[in-house]
Amino acid sequence: MSLSSLFSSFFQTVHADAPEEKEAPQEEPAEEPQAEEEEEEPEDILPALTEECTESAKCAPAAKHFAHCEEKVNAGQGFKGEDCVEEFWLRRTKTVRQAQVEEALAYLP
Repeated sequence: MSLSSLFSSFFQTVHADAPEEKEAPQEEPAEEPQAEEEEEEPEDILPALTEECTESAKCAPAAKHFAHCEEKVNAGQGFKGEDCVEEFWLRRTKTVRQAQVEEALAYLP
């Protein structure tokens, strides 16, 4: 028993009976230059949120910790390969979380 006969005992053979239809090349209408409205990209609010967070009492400790880590690494005092990623995300998370809380509070009566 060959391998192909083993598989054919489990699966049926399918044949394509319908003839292939050749599609006639369709002429595409010439594109007319239209004045498309350019969508304005929404303003990035993250820099403003970061600045607000740095000045607020809730996020100031995380921002201060990140700044201290950056100074240490840039001065060459950190361990080899240190990059302050944890501090960056801690600061970013607190910034975004504070913005979400403030936005939710704005909807309350």
